Amino acid sequence: MQQVAGFPYFEVQFNKDGAIVAQSEVTQIANFAGQGTITDLLVIAHGWNNDINDARGFYKTFFGQVRQRLDQAALPGLAGRSFAILGVLWPSKKFAEKELIPGGAASTAGAISNQLILDQLANLKGAFDAPNADTTLGQAAALVPRLESSPAARAEFAALLRQLMPGAPAQEGEVPAQFFKLTGKTLMERLGKPPRIDGAARVVGGGAALGSAGHAAGITDVGQMLTGVKAAALNLLNFITYYQMKDRAGVVGQKGLYQVLRKLREKRPNLKLHLMGHSFGSRLLSAAVNGPDDQPALQVNSLTMLQAAFSHNGFAERFDGKRNGFFRRVVAEHRVSGPILISHTPNDTAVGLVYPIASRLVGQNASAIGDKNDPFGSMGRNGAQKTPEAIDGKLLDVGGAYSFKAGKVYNLSADDWIKNHSDISNRQVAYALLVAIAAT
Repeated sequence: MQQVAGFPYFEVQFNKDGAIVAQSEVTQIANFAGQGTITDLLVIAHGWNNDINDARGFYKTFFGQVRQRLDQAALPGLAGRSFAILGVLWPSKKFAEKELIPGGAASTAGAISNQLILDQLANLKGAFDAPNADTTLGQAAALVPRLESSPAARAEFAALLRQLMPGAPAQEGEVPAQFFKLTGKTLMERLGKPPRIDGAARVVGGGAALGSAGHAAGITDVGQMLTGVKAAALNLLNFITYYQMKDRAGVVGQKGLYQVLRKLREKRPNLKLHLMGHSFGSRLLSAAVNGPDDQPALQVNSLTMLQAAFSHNGFAERFDGKRNGFFRRVVAEHRVSGPILISHTPNDTAVGLVYPIASRLVGQNASAIGDKNDPFGSMGRNGAQKTPEAIDGKLLDVGGAYSFKAGKVYNLSADDWIKNHSDISNRQVAYALLVAIAAT
């Protein structure tokens, strides 16, 4: 049996369609859980931009912090409890790291080369689920040398890449209708213009230098800062890639992990299940708890979402006056019996990626693009919005006094401790997680 940080450790791998790669992995964790030697199973899901080795490295580091907190201080409510880890591995696409702009900063569109766009297109081969996606990417690449000189090439480029957008993403209120309705020519024109930011406002994320730690490699914020045809091309690539990975996380959660957790519940009804996810991994876990419409509800004991990369209206009640958030029933039907924790901070530039892009499509003015008043804001930036069960608070240092209660959603402002999208393997996060587990 493998161990991570002294905990029994198991893995389940899924393919892009949410199917389990090796049923023997499920059998192994189910048999172990059925022995009754542990009281709690910690289920963790990585975000996008992780290959398997990256994910395993993240899990090792994260649970190293959890182990330290357990070893250094006795936490009320955890006496006599024993833990194992289930690591979720899903194909979130490994993008190539690149120094996008010499010196790490940019001021002119000339800093974006044709080669950078071509490299991005090449890196994305195999990433999309649309039929003949790689052929479409190749056709788009052939147009790159003519993007600046030919309006027809720009229109065709946009039309080709728009075919790769996953179906019906607007259910969560994140994608402007203009993305599907505008002509390719107008789409490129709008994506090449700067977002309209009033006064001294700032783009979500605090204007961190390009290339700084924490942004998603290969899904860059270069287009947020630059203008022109080449910036428009990168913005379009960023936008559709973000939604492909978001859609895939949902598929893996709803079709794959849901079935695994249901089997564990059946095998060991009293086993406490604690779900924690990073970035799109948070969406994957929310989709698992939300479950398929025609299947029995899955009950878990706690849910911790670290810098979640999906809509801040995901748990909302009538966020636009009519529609509930896509995962509203997770909260409304108490599918998480204990607390739900959500870390959020404007320090995280990656979760704000699509929101300045979306603002260009609608010509939106905003005092701070991506903030809690922006319809395109994210959980990892703002926490759960328009959610009656949500309570605003702060991520505290070790020893801080939390009072987590069942059925509540805790928006934990993490400005003091989380400095970028991946800065989550720290003692403060591990402590909050354990306090939440102790409350179950």
